[in-house]
Parts: sequence; C-alpha cells; structure tokens
Amino acid sequence: MSDERVLFLCTHNSARSQMAEGLLRHLSEGRVEVASAGTEARGVHPLAVRVMAEIGIDLRDQASKTLDRFVGERWDDVITVCDSANESCPIFPGARRRLHWSFDDPSAATGTEEQRLIVFRRGREEIRARIDTWLAERAAAPGRRSA
Repeated sequence: MSDERVLFLCTHNSARSQMAEGLLRHLSEGRVEVASAGTEARGVHPLAVRVMAEIGIDLRDQASKTLDRFVGERWDDVITVCDSANESCPIFPGARRRLHWSFDDPSAATGTEEQRLIVFRRGREEIRARIDTWLAERAAAPGRRSA
C-alpha cells in the first residue's frame, strides 16, 4: 500500500470522479491510494461503469460517497473535477495540495444511448490524458518518487 493519497471530488460522485478514481488506481498500478467523493452521493452512473469496462477497468465495486467521510484525513492531493465542487470546497482540511481539473459532466448528455456513450467516452479520455500528464509531471519532479 502506498503512503501517497489522492481524493477526487465532484458534485454527485457518479461519473467524473468515479472514472478518475478508477483510472488513477489503474494507471498508478496501485502505487497511489485513491478515493472519490461528492458534495452529494447519487450512485455510480451505469454509463460510467460501461465505458470504463471497455478499457478493462471495473467500477462495479466502487460506491458513491459524500465528502464528509474524508474530512480530517490526510491527503497529498485533493482534486476537484467539476466547477461546482471547486466552488463548494475552496479549501479541504488535511490536503497538502488542492488542484482543480475542470471536465464537462457526461451525466448531462442527452440523446440516444449511443450518443450519450460518446460523451462518456470523450470524458473518460480527457480524464485519462490529464492523469497521464499529472503522473508524468510527478515522475519528473526533483525528489519525487514516481507514482
């Protein structure tokens, strides 16, 4: 288990933060302890589960949680992935660093299921690209272990 901890925050903890949690856990090969939460808990969106399964990441064991259960814990990075959570949580007690990555909400997509899946896939790939960049920056930073 890593001593490095990252918490992703979003409004409903249903899509963006859930995908980010699964992606970082996978891309760091478990070297980062990662969790996600929301200002509300609305359940993991079935289309988020589906598009992550397409790339071999299983979200079925992840649960939607509210952020209050994580307040007071030590976090190396607390990363908001939606503008609403960024505004609601300008500071987070116990966080060494507070970052904001703004992504569109795929849950707001309308249209046919296939049209909505396209939006979820685009969101997944945007989150993946941002996490890849973040991991590369951390690996290149002097005195940092690669995550």
